[in-house]
Amino acid sequence: MAPVTKESVNRRKMKGGEAMKNTKRKVNKGAWTTEEDQKLAEAIETHGAKRWKTIASKAGLNRCGKSCRLRWLNYLRPNIKRGNISDQEEDLIVRLHKLLGNRWSLIAGRLPGRTDNEIKNYWNSHLSKRISQKEKENGANLTRKMISTDHQKDHVQMKEDASLQEAATSTSTTSASSSAASKGGDQNSNINIDVDDFFDFSNEGSLNLEWVSKFLEQDHGRWLN
Repeated sequence: MAPVTKESVNRRKMKGGEAMKNTKRKVNKGAWTTEEDQKLAEAIETHGAKRWKTIASKAGLNRCGKSCRLRWLNYLRPNIKRGNISDQEEDLIVRLHKLLGNRWSLIAGRLPGRTDNEIKNYWNSHLSKRISQKEKENGANLTRKMISTDHQKDHVQMKEDASLQEAATSTSTTSASSSAASKGGDQNSNINIDVDDFFDFSNEGSLNLEWVSKFLEQDHGRWLN
């Protein structure tokens, strides 16, 4: 018996791999034909839309299970809807995308008759661009509102500062007037008048006293009358 070596083991593995490659069925990956669509539809009508790996063999198709499933869900289903996505469907797609992200099969499951492939294509070609444009416009409007609000705040602050300055000026003027009045009152209060000295005419000459004599005569005549 020959000894087992690494070369012999590798040789056996290579032979086994080649045998598996030769026995592995080559599947068709090209475009689907009308005949293939009919065979798939008949197999699904008989066996149901399940176990896609066996559906291909039962339908006599040289296709993989994934290809059969996608062909049925995206093209051959009887209740499938194509195009003319309504505004309500658009709104639902946008809200579901915010919640689920790019999980198109889950989004399509909530839109009866719509396929995940159609929704994905519609999102990439229409909705994503429209939403990006709206976000840019909303961002620009928000920036303008913030700038306008800042300007209004600055204007109000300037008015408040001017009012405070005016009030301070008025207060200082009033204080200055009160201080001047109080000083004048103090000066007047400091003036002392001696009545006896004021009416003392002993030092006046005879000429300077003539008006006094006339005044007394007139006053004396008024009292007599």
